[in-house]
Amino acid sequence: MPDVNGIAPSPSPSPWRAMTIRAITPVTPRVKSFRFGPLDRPHRAGQHVDVRLTAPDGYQAQRSYSIASAPDDPAGIELMIEGLEAGEVSGFFDTVAEVGDTIELRGPLGAFSWSPAEGGPVLLIAGGSGIVPLLAMVRERTRHAPEVPMLLIYSVRKAAEAIARAELAALSRDETGFDLTLLLTREGPTAGRRIDRVMIDTAIECLGMPRHAFVCGGNGFVGAVADLLVDAGVKPGVVRTERFGG
Repeated sequence: MPDVNGIAPSPSPSPWRAMTIRAITPVTPRVKSFRFGPLDRPHRAGQHVDVRLTAPDGYQAQRSYSIASAPDDPAGIELMIEGLEAGEVSGFFDTVAEVGDTIELRGPLGAFSWSPAEGGPVLLIAGGSGIVPLLAMVRERTRHAPEVPMLLIYSVRKAAEAIARAELAALSRDETGFDLTLLLTREGPTAGRRIDRVMIDTAIECLGMPRHAFVCGGNGFVGAVADLLVDAGVKPGVVRTERFGG
């Protein structure tokens, strides 16, 4: 389950609920989008759900996945799941799951979230698949708070692996107050670079000192970026983090 710090816990989760996969769409070579109906109660942008699979012999496997869709998306909730070779649950979604399958979900869960009422400026920093909960925040801003300044730094190995790359680039081009920095660490002129103090300082100069800063990615990525933010003058209480995997 994602490890979160920075704000108070969310209410107790709802019971497990059987939900049907309505649509499956490839997002990148390793990530697919799965659409379900709405949850029992609205989620906040950035929250996640628990997913449980039960085998015929009764064996159960459970994982947590962030919600990519905005809270009031009429198409229902969207999960973006990366297929992992050793993943029991992600492997099912990658190679077995089909439209019409029924899956058990529970949620929404988690305190890693943002709502338009909280205002901004908002600084978002994602590594790899850590973009998913931050994408929900970007979408929520677009729908309900376009006046809130928001800047996203997205670090990913290659352009082909960047989730929602075209959508984010279009928003950065067309929307006043939303800016995107896409850092490709394995190709192009930025190959070999990681998010550093210069990049953080540039983001703050463009955005202003953030009122909210959200960082999501692997353990090492999140720890390093959170330290950079504090070193750059962002108050520790402003920085909210969520860690995926090891």
